Amino acid sequence: MSKKIWYYLRKTAIFIAGVFILTLVVFFISRLAPIDPLQSYYGERVEKMSVEEKNIARDRLGLNEPVFTQYFKWLDNAFHGDFGISYKYKQDALELIGERIGNTLILGGIGFIIIFLGSLGLGLWCARRENSLFDRIVCKLGTILSCVPEFWLALVLILVFCVMLRILPSSGAYSVTAANESGLAALGDRIAHLILPLTVVVLEHLWYYAYIVRNKCLEEIRADYVLLGRAIGLTKRRVVYRHCLRNLMPSYLSIMAIAVPHILGGTYIVETVFSYPGIGSLAYESARFADYNMLMLLCVLTGIVVIFFNMLAQILNEHIDPRIRAEQTVSGRRTADFRQEPK
Repeated sequence: MSKKIWYYLRKTAIFIAGVFILTLVVFFISRLAPIDPLQSYYGERVEKMSVEEKNIARDRLGLNEPVFTQYFKWLDNAFHGDFGISYKYKQDALELIGERIGNTLILGGIGFIIIFLGSLGLGLWCARRENSLFDRIVCKLGTILSCVPEFWLALVLILVFCVMLRILPSSGAYSVTAANESGLAALGDRIAHLILPLTVVVLEHLWYYAYIVRNKCLEEIRADYVLLGRAIGLTKRRVVYRHCLRNLMPSYLSIMAIAVPHILGGTYIVETVFSYPGIGSLAYESARFADYNMLMLLCVLTGIVVIFFNMLAQILNEHIDPRIRAEQTVSGRRTADFRQEPK
C-alpha cells in the first residue's frame, strides 16, 4: 500500500473516530439535561398528566430505557437515515433541517466569499501602504469592530436602519407578501432581508483575517527575494501581487479552511438575533423548548463540519509544508522507541 493511500486512510479513520466520540458525548449530555423532554413534546399539557401517563409517554418515546440502550438504538437508526423526530415540531428532524439549511448556506456562503475575497484584498492593500494614514485608520477601525459582540452590533443596526430610518426589514428571510412572488421582486425582497445579517457576519470577521494577510504579506515583503526584485527595478505593486501573493496563498487557503467553523458559529448568532429561519435559529429554538433530539442532531452536524474543515486545514498545511508531517513522523518514532526501551 502506497504512503499516500495509507495517509488518507489514517485521516479517514481519525475523522470517523472523532465523529463517533462526538455523537457519544452529545447524546449523553442531552439525556442528562435537567429539563424533561416531555415538556417539549406535550407543552403545557404535561402538567396535567398523571405519573402513569408520563411513564407511558416516556415508553413510547424510548426515554425509560437505559442511556446506553437509547444511544445504540439511535446510532443504529442513524445508519439507516432515521435521526428521530423533533419533539417541538412533531416532524422528522432531518427533514426540518433540510427546510432551513438552504437559508444558512446562503447567508454563510455569501458571507464566507465576501470575507475570503475582501480580507485578501484589504490585507494586501494595507501591506502595500504600511503605516500610511489609510493603514492606520483601517487597523484601528478593524480592531474595534472585531471586538464588538455580534449580537450587540446586530441590535444597533436594527435600531438605526429598521426602527429609526425604516429602510430595511428587521427579521426573517423574506416578507409574507413576497413569498408567493417570483422574479425580480422576490429577489429584491430576499436581498433586502440579507443586507443586515450579512453586514454583521462580514464586519465581525473581515478584519481578523485581513490582519493575518497583512502581517504575512509584510513578512514576505521584507524577505530577501523582494529586496532583490526591487533592486532590479520591479515596482512594489508588481512584487506584492505577482510574487508575495503567490507565496502567501497556500497558507491563506489553510487559514480560511479553519475559518469556516468560525464564520458558521457567527452566522448562528446572527440568525438568532434577526429571527432568520436557518440552522442557528432552529438550534436556539430547540434549546429554548428542550427539544433535545433536534438539538443533539444539530450539534452533531455542526461538529462534523468543524472536524472536517479542521482536518482539511491540517492536510493543506502538511502538503504546503512537508516538514510538519516529517516532524510528526519523527515524534511518533521517538515515542515508539521510548516505549520499547528496556527499563
